[in-house]
Amino acid sequence: MKQPLEGIRVLELGMFHAGPGGSAILGDLGAEVIKIEQPGTGDPMRHMKMVGSVPLKIQGENSIWHEAANRNKKSITIDLNKEKGKEVAYRLASKSDVFLTSLRRPAVEKLKMDYPVLSKINPKIIYAWVSGYGPNGPDRDVGAFDYQGQGRSGMMFCVGEPDMPPLVSQFGIIDQATSIMASHEVITALLMRERFGIGQEVHVSILSTALYLLYCNVLIALVGDFEVPRHQRIKEYPLRNYYKCADDRWFILTATLFDRYWPGLCQAIGHPGLEKDARFDTQEKLHANSEQFVALLDRIFATRSRDEWLDIFAKYDLPVGPVNRLSELVSDPQITENGYIVDFEHPRLGKIKIPGYPVHFSKTYARTRSAAPELGEHTDSVLREIGGYSAKEIAQLRDEGVI
Repeated sequence: MKQPLEGIRVLELGMFHAGPGGSAILGDLGAEVIKIEQPGTGDPMRHMKMVGSVPLKIQGENSIWHEAANRNKKSITIDLNKEKGKEVAYRLASKSDVFLTSLRRPAVEKLKMDYPVLSKINPKIIYAWVSGYGPNGPDRDVGAFDYQGQGRSGMMFCVGEPDMPPLVSQFGIIDQATSIMASHEVITALLMRERFGIGQEVHVSILSTALYLLYCNVLIALVGDFEVPRHQRIKEYPLRNYYKCADDRWFILTATLFDRYWPGLCQAIGHPGLEKDARFDTQEKLHANSEQFVALLDRIFATRSRDEWLDIFAKYDLPVGPVNRLSELVSDPQITENGYIVDFEHPRLGKIKIPGYPVHFSKTYARTRSAAPELGEHTDSVLREIGGYSAKEIAQLRDEGVI
C-alpha cells in the first residue's frame, strides 16, 4: 500500500521542535526526510535532558523531545560554514522536493541557504520557513519558543479561572501546532506545484499558529469587542462545566442545548422533579441561578464514581467525557482502538507506546516508521545514494571536516 507522500524528499535545516516536527509529520506520511546537522553538535534538541523542571532524558544520552521532533528522519552532518559543505547541501537540494528550515533569517542568509539561492538551484523546490513571529514587522528576525507563542497570542489568558494569573500549558503545545501547520503549508504547496508547475516559498510562524489555534476566541474579541471571559467553574453555566466524583476523578459536560439535554440530565442524576423546578426550568433561569445549581450538582456527583456516572449518562445520550490524566490515556479503549496511541518498536528502548497519526485513510496509511536517528547516522549513505559521491570523495570530505 502506497503512502501519501511516498517519493517526496524533504531536506531539513532545522532546530528544536517547531518546524522539525513538521518534517517529522511529513515522514509519517511517507516522505523521505534528510536532516542536516552540524558535525559534532547537531540539533540542540538532542541534548535537552531537562526543560524547566521537566526531565526529558531517556536511555543513554537521548532526549524524549528529540524523539518527537526527529522521528522518521535520516541524519547527515555537514558544516555549512565551509564552501564545500554548501556545495554538498546544494547538490542535495537540487534533488529534493522540499527544503524546510526553522533558523532565523540572518542565519539562513549568512549560510546562503535562503530561498533566492536555493530556487536558482532548483526552481520547483518548496521552501518552507518556520519563524517565531512572521516574515514581516519589527520582530521578524527575533527568535521565539512555545511560551512566547502562548503569551503573545493571548492563550495564557484563555485558560484558568478569572482570579488566576496568566497560565501556561505544558508541553510544547504551540510548537506541535506550528509543526502541524508547517506540514500543512508544505502539502498545499506541493499540490500547487503538481497542478500549476510552480515552486514557492511558504512561511508559518509560532505566533501565527497560536493566533489561528485561538481563531474563535480571537474572532469573538474582535467582532464582539470584549475579552473572552475565563471559565469560572463554580459560577459557569451548569450544562457546560466539569465536575468531580466520589473517586476524585472528573468528567466534563457540554450539554449546551437546553431543550434537548435538560430533561435527560434531570433523569440521569435521579432528580426528575428538577425539570419543572421554577428556579431552573428555562435556559435563562439556569444561567441566572448557575452558582446554586453547580453547587447542587457537586453534591450529587460526589455520591458515585466517575465511571458509574459515565455509564448512567450514556443511557441518556448526554455529551460527557472523562477528564483523563496523561497516564490514563493508554487505558482508554476509545483512544487505543482507534490507534491514537500505538505500539512502536524502538531500536534502543524496545517496545514503547507513542502517539499515533490522528487521521484514518481508507486506501493508504500514515505512521511513525523509524526512531530519531543518531547524529550523522546516514551521512555516508545519503551522500553516496542521493548525492552521487564516491567512497573516496566522502572520505576526503570527512578528512577536511566538511562532514
